[in-house]
Amino acid sequence: MTHVTTHVLDAATGDPAVGVDIVLAHASGGAVTAEAAGAIVAHGTTDADGRLALGPERLEPGDYTLTFLTGEYFAATATPTFYPYVPVTFTVDESGRHLHVPLLLSPFAYSTYRGS
Repeated sequence: MTHVTTHVLDAATGDPAVGVDIVLAHASGGAVTAEAAGAIVAHGTTDADGRLALGPERLEPGDYTLTFLTGEYFAATATPTFYPYVPVTFTVDESGRHLHVPLLLSPFAYSTYRGS
């Protein structure tokens, strides 16, 4: 199983957000080295249920960012949006615990939380 999963729900339609491109990268300012900061770890696109598993089986401790390319998602349906992308930065600790980072999305708001 990958270390990070996500589920994107389009709160404006009540449906899974299908086809959202997402990038997992090292974040700057965390425990990762300066050389790794901003380096892409994995990328992918949400499936028919708005879900995506990405990255290796285990991430090294440090700070990472999931960047949801929401502008492209809304552009595909000619829906105006305020947020061209949504960066969610989080810390991976040494526990090795699976991380689930859901995103509730609408054209003019978003919310996220640590899932299980």
